[in-house]
Amino acid sequence: MATDSVHPPRPGPQGRGWLRWPRPCLLCGTWDRQSLCGACQSRFVLSEPAHCPHCALPSASGLRCGACLRDPPPFSHCVALAGYGFPWDRLIARFKFQDQPELAALLADLLDQAVTRAGLPAVEAVLPVPLSPARLAERGYNQAWELARRLAVRQGLPAEADLLRRLRDTPHQVGLTRAQRERNLRDAMWVDPAAATRISGRRLALVDDVLTTGVTAIAATRALRAAGAASVQVWVLARTAPPGR
Repeated sequence: MATDSVHPPRPGPQGRGWLRWPRPCLLCGTWDRQSLCGACQSRFVLSEPAHCPHCALPSASGLRCGACLRDPPPFSHCVALAGYGFPWDRLIARFKFQDQPELAALLADLLDQAVTRAGLPAVEAVLPVPLSPARLAERGYNQAWELARRLAVRQGLPAEADLLRRLRDTPHQVGLTRAQRERNLRDAMWVDPAAATRISGRRLALVDDVLTTGVTAIAATRALRAAGAASVQVWVLARTAPPGR
């Protein structure tokens, strides 16, 4: 993973892949000029229910949900492309666990559209949820950074790979309860004091693939806010609904 900031120019339409050779849609196999055909985009992307702007869980009113009114998370907003179900669970698993980082371009395009539709307050930099060095070596890439650096291009913002670090390795979070995740992440997120001056007073967007219990995003946000960040938004591909939702 790169450690320097990326300050790319905002691309024009051709740079976003509007003019491409036909290829099979990743979901249905229909040939199209986009990796996700128009029919699948209409079915899985464009018909979105209302969501709480704070936690990205479904909310009939589209306003802040009762849980966030009672106990708001430390991040100011959360945007999710979709709920964690078909077809996003399969695409994300391929992207994250099956050595297909090339899916980052498509997924970043779709998440960028969701962020733009949400009309959130402006941020000044985009950064990934970090992996520990051991997990990065195991996987070969940080899926959150692959998304973050592409989202930064699309949003015309710098991408910062080294502001937030995972101080120690933690067990895989899949299948763990909220309490187990909290124990895993206790004191795991860390901001190098040398980087604090690059965080102080800035409005940041934190990118990850999936938000499940929110424990990782909360720990990362607290570390950034403790280092002086003015605000933190969370941008994710998918939001997992809690049991019964």
